[in-house]
Amino acid sequence: MNDRTREVFRRVVESYLESGDPVGSRTLTRSMTEKVSAATIRNVMQDLEYLGLLNSPHVSAGRIPTQLGLRMFVDGLLEMGDLTADDRAKIEGTLGTKENDVGSLLDRVGSALSGATSGASLVLAPKHEAPIRHIDFVALGPDRALVVLVFADGHVENRVFAPPMGQTPSSMREAANFLNAIAAGKTLTELRDGIAREIAIHRRELDDLASQLVESGLATWAAEGEAHARLIVRGRANLLGDATQAEDLERVRQLFDDLERKRDIVEFLELTEGGQGVRIFIGSENKLFSLSGSSLVVSPYMNADRKIIGAVGVIGPTRLNYGRIVPIVDYTAQLVGRLLSDRE
Repeated sequence: MNDRTREVFRRVVESYLESGDPVGSRTLTRSMTEKVSAATIRNVMQDLEYLGLLNSPHVSAGRIPTQLGLRMFVDGLLEMGDLTADDRAKIEGTLGTKENDVGSLLDRVGSALSGATSGASLVLAPKHEAPIRHIDFVALGPDRALVVLVFADGHVENRVFAPPMGQTPSSMREAANFLNAIAAGKTLTELRDGIAREIAIHRRELDDLASQLVESGLATWAAEGEAHARLIVRGRANLLGDATQAEDLERVRQLFDDLERKRDIVEFLELTEGGQGVRIFIGSENKLFSLSGSSLVVSPYMNADRKIIGAVGVIGPTRLNYGRIVPIVDYTAQLVGRLLSDRE
């Protein structure tokens, strides 16, 4: 691009991101650095349309950027703003309490993030990865049982599940004793990864009921519900604000469906693993919510060992204010990471 073409392209995209409306050549004549005619600008816009960077939604209407155009703008022409004092205060205001519940903290972070960006916020909470201290099974009825995990940091989790038929108090004690013998010092992930191998090695020592109980009890932590519960979504109503046309409402409805049904949440974390810092996914680049044609701005947060344990992000229409939202998401991710590292 020469300087004129670059300026026309930049002004079309910036105007579209601000208003959501197509941009016409006559409008651009009033804002261009050099004085050029509307006909000259139309020719430049036609060239940009030929390159696949702009398109015209209606005959004789102005132009809007394509997904390719938005990607080019974000990668090469986006001017990042500074985090404002007001935005910083909104995010930091969620961290003022001394409560130890990480889930409540991240819920408040999500609400503040959606409020600051006027989009929907996504917060992926970390798994609890402290070493296990003790495991127990408690019968609640013929078809219901409780598995209790006590972690070395004092955290306790309980899950109700359906045990295999025919469980007895002795098989439950046997299953718990077996797990406690091999679980010491292991995280839940480490225990789950090696449990099949351990059962195979000690098959003769375990009766069938006890081995089935071990497998079904631990499976409750690998179920879809756990992954879904880790994703905190706040500010869905903000997505309705820009939905003025039928196709916009359909896009938002599809996005809501995605957010409600999404189970393979680990993909959300995988989106951040290409490196530190914020990543931007536009439209179909966003494999989690591609059907709704939404944009996702996401950043990982890390623990004290610099390991990615979760992520925060903002999702909304492709017409996001990327220059303002990127520093907000980046700051929020860094703040959450520092806070969780301090707690460790």
